[in-house]
Amino acid sequence: MHHVDTESFFVIVLVAALAAVTVTVVPGRLVAPVVVLELALGILVGPHVLDIAASDGFIDFFARLGLGMLFFFAGYEIDFHRIKGRPLRLGAFGWLLSAAIAFGLCAIAIAIGQIESSLYIGTALATTAMGTLIPILRDEGELGTRFSTYLLAAGAAGAFAPTVMLTLFISTDHPLHEALLLIAFVALASFVAVATVGLGWRGWPAMQRTLESSSQLAVRLTVVLVFGLVLLASDIRLDVVVGGFVAGLITRAFLHGHEERVFESKLTAVGFGFFVPFFFVVSGIELDLGALGTPRALLNMALFLAGFLIVRGVPALLLYAGVFKLRDRFALALYSATELPLVVAITTIAIADGHMETATGSSLVAAGMLSTLIFPLAAAGLRSRPRPTGA
Repeated sequence: MHHVDTESFFVIVLVAALAAVTVTVVPGRLVAPVVVLELALGILVGPHVLDIAASDGFIDFFARLGLGMLFFFAGYEIDFHRIKGRPLRLGAFGWLLSAAIAFGLCAIAIAIGQIESSLYIGTALATTAMGTLIPILRDEGELGTRFSTYLLAAGAAGAFAPTVMLTLFISTDHPLHEALLLIAFVALASFVAVATVGLGWRGWPAMQRTLESSSQLAVRLTVVLVFGLVLLASDIRLDVVVGGFVAGLITRAFLHGHEERVFESKLTAVGFGFFVPFFFVVSGIELDLGALGTPRALLNMALFLAGFLIVRGVPALLLYAGVFKLRDRFALALYSATELPLVVAITTIAIADGHMETATGSSLVAAGMLSTLIFPLAAAGLRSRPRPTGA
């Protein structure tokens, strides 16, 4: 029988609740985003500080489910219908430019002996944390504005492209083989999507009626879809992030034009009420705080933080010159350079697979935490009064 560390499990759940309590009672301007608090509290209760919680196989299993749910929401937040046209084109071109800058900077860092690998770090530098930004944008009254449409497009590229990179190159030593598996997986998932959309809408009125009942059919079917695709991806040796991400895309396609606030609220409750914060608290517990105590690690942290801003900020300043004035382009750059959740996911995979030193991963995650603390606040201060939506 597998041993279960129930004390650590309870501490993790308690810490996740304390993070939520903190962001609820403390005024928004005075508190860090909840994901930063989850990581910080995880570090606090972990073996490197208070040593009252540790991870084991059972806890890691739930953390992996949380990682899958995190990528589900990354896929679900990509509304291609809203961002199609110029916003999506600029977002895609911007990410390609970001990737070129990221891998160029990594090549220089490797040449001078500052880092050991460019693939994971370059991909992490080119991400955008839309799941973290959306609540902040909502609080700032930005959602629904023209500015947020372009930011969501840039963020969609910053989530979608790195996820593909994770699948094709990062989670495997055989990219061609994984590419074929990915094509097969996407084909199967697309069939599921067509069947879901085609058949689902016939039963949607019945599912809507369950949203306020104990059966919760729509929510249960979504959970089946998420974990089913995560299981399928795992069985064909793709990473769980792919299954979660594709499930999010399918759910968004299914709901297109019929988004239900109640349904989305319940999905958020399932994901961010337990699974996603569980992943971040465990990531904090497993973060090697002691590895940050060297001059090289601290220098790497500062370089990574600057790298986030350069890699995601330069495209925003250059490509959006005909769209926004300079002040708003700087705000777009700062928002786009907020990069914590996917950075944690990438470093988790890289360290587990032995492709990244613990000290490098800790520096990267610490830089991501700082980006989430600093950049959105600075961006909100730069923004002028929100304008109505319109491309």
